[in-house]
Amino acid sequence: MLELIRKHWLSNVRADVLAGTVVAMALIPEAIAFSIIAGVDPKIGLYASFSIAVVIAFTGGRPGMISAATGATALLMVTLVRDHGLEYLLAATLLTGVIQIVFGYLRLGELMRFVSRSVVTGFVNALAILIFMAQLPELTNVTWHVYAMTAAGLGIIYLFPYLPVIGRMLPSPLVCIVVLTIVYMVSGMDIRTVGDMGELPDSLPVFLWPDVPLNLDTLMIILPYSLGIAVVGLLESMMTATIVDELTDTSSDKNRECKGQGVANIFSGLLGGMAGCAMIGQSVINVKSGGRTRLSTLIAGAFLLILVVFLGDWVSQIPMAALVAVMIMVSIGTFSWESVVNLRRHPMSTNIVMLATVAVVVTTHNLAIGVLVGVLLASLFFANKVGQILYIGSRMDDDGKTRNYDVVGQVFFASSTRFNAGFDFKEAVERVTIDVSRAHFWDITAVEALDNVVIKFRREGAEVEVVGMNQASATLVDRFGVHDKPDAVEKLMGH
Repeated sequence: MLELIRKHWLSNVRADVLAGTVVAMALIPEAIAFSIIAGVDPKIGLYASFSIAVVIAFTGGRPGMISAATGATALLMVTLVRDHGLEYLLAATLLTGVIQIVFGYLRLGELMRFVSRSVVTGFVNALAILIFMAQLPELTNVTWHVYAMTAAGLGIIYLFPYLPVIGRMLPSPLVCIVVLTIVYMVSGMDIRTVGDMGELPDSLPVFLWPDVPLNLDTLMIILPYSLGIAVVGLLESMMTATIVDELTDTSSDKNRECKGQGVANIFSGLLGGMAGCAMIGQSVINVKSGGRTRLSTLIAGAFLLILVVFLGDWVSQIPMAALVAVMIMVSIGTFSWESVVNLRRHPMSTNIVMLATVAVVVTTHNLAIGVLVGVLLASLFFANKVGQILYIGSRMDDDGKTRNYDVVGQVFFASSTRFNAGFDFKEAVERVTIDVSRAHFWDITAVEALDNVVIKFRREGAEVEVVGMNQASATLVDRFGVHDKPDAVEKLMGH
């Protein structure tokens, strides 16, 4: 037990505390912006970010990953808040948590193994583009001071690590925020600050139960929203966990993360916050700043609350240009530049999947839709590729009366047409042997294709024998096949 605590909490204390501090500052404008998107008071997003980050530090399955209020989930709340109000949003947040816990126990986190590398790359690139695009409003129709501050911030972020000794001790994004805040306060230049984003809360959150009727009508109102938020939230969390796994060369428990997200969202709803999920931008900031354990996530959430409630006057002075510089750094670091080079080396199908994922996510601003499109395309390309790997050879016996067919490959819905086309039904032979010892029948379509072949040969007057079928294929054929049943032709024609 002590060893686990040391590993997950105390093995990287200094770097985790500093990284969590940076993330806490970066969470503030994001939480406020997402609250505005959802149509609620800024404190709803801030309370959500605090509670989700603190709880997920204990319950999550990916140490070092940051979860809070996000744009992906906020977009799904707009209609609910507009039509029914805040209390129904809090109720939907509670139900979202329950659904996610159920998903965790159903082990839906394991579905991530069906997401191909090209989809993950497309997801990462699209998110990098969205993060950069989200900074453009802060760089449009502004004075030259903003550009100068942003450029200075990027200079600090990328050059500070090269300083001897101190460059390795402090995360450069934190130095950027502190230095530019001091410059702003001393110079008094006219630029936007965190305080201009919205009013920061001045009190701690309190436990409360949503003031909604506990009946079936309420459930029918919030269930569609809760289900959508739960699915989108878990999808983004699983994708982010995969990326953090790769950045840190460690593994995570996806099913525990599902349950942990659910518990965190329940606490968020009870503390007056909105539902959220993992944030890839802040997670990358945390990792790039040295955060590795659960302590970094806990510090991010706890320090966020301290900042907005007790140090609000200071936090409101942070120039948005400093945070824009940090987020531009995140977008540059998140984008897979290698994928651009690989466009010439990778197969066309892989490139299409990656580019389609990017295009759909950037167009719709919906990560879930983009990932689903990518997974669907990857599955279709894979099925088509495997379907092409089917060979049917034949040879005639010396007596000239028996034709032997050898089937090699995978027979399923995508290759059933090729399977049927590999036989000559008009050849005048007395006997046909079909050797499937090097083939596998995967689905009902494959079984039906075998039925068609056998019955067509029999209608031409040939005796047919299927040999070498493996146990798994034989079980499927015995259950669903009709070629060896009485009245096979009638059954097949009726089917």
